[in-house]
Amino acid sequence: MLEIRFFATLRDNRGNIIKIPFYQDITGVQLLKIFNISQDQVSIFLVNGFHRSLDTKLCDDDVISIFPPVGGG
Repeated sequence: MLEIRFFATLRDNRGNIIKIPFYQDITGVQLLKIFNISQDQVSIFLVNGFHRSLDTKLCDDDVISIFPPVGGG
């Protein structure tokens, strides 16, 4: 099982936390495709609290946090 935590605008129409079944060899890129999120919508990608690249292979029971770019002025 993977736990995905969405932040800020990525929560829209998704909710805060979603759990999905773990799939062998799934990466962050593939995870984004499942949720129809483009890579340019992601500023921070954390796996178990650590910064990781979107090419990182995920493991069963990982907790993934996804943050969009922050705007403002």
